[in-house]
Amino acid sequence: VQLQASGGGLVQAGGSLRLSCAASGRTFRSYSMGWFRQAPGKEREFVAGVSWRGASTYYADSVKGRFTISRDNAENTVYLQMNSLKPEDTAVYYCAANNYDSRWSVGAMDYWGKGTLVTVSS
Repeated sequence: VQLQASGGGLVQAGGSLRLSCAASGRTFRSYSMGWFRQAPGKEREFVAGVSWRGASTYYADSVKGRFTISRDNAENTVYLQMNSLKPEDTAVYYCAANNYDSRWSVGAMDYWGKGTLVTVSS
């Protein structure tokens, strides 16, 4: 599966952005999808994930209550709605996919898209 993330940009603290990740291939619905981010000088980290059925969602503690992940299997797209953004959310955001139900380490992801940059100004 090929993944393409979009929707990044510059936003003020407290603002919102919605990221999209479009996937190619007819097997999108069989993949669990995740969002990760990597800030300058830091390791890539898990942000949010949604199971292949869409029934379960998972979040890093740092984004719980502010970010929402969702998927539209008919459109082969996964979204990340980001609200109440903070300067520490500044990073390149990546979408990724795997065939596990709930394994969200960087090493557990099989496919990665190119990132989209999110910059939150204070």
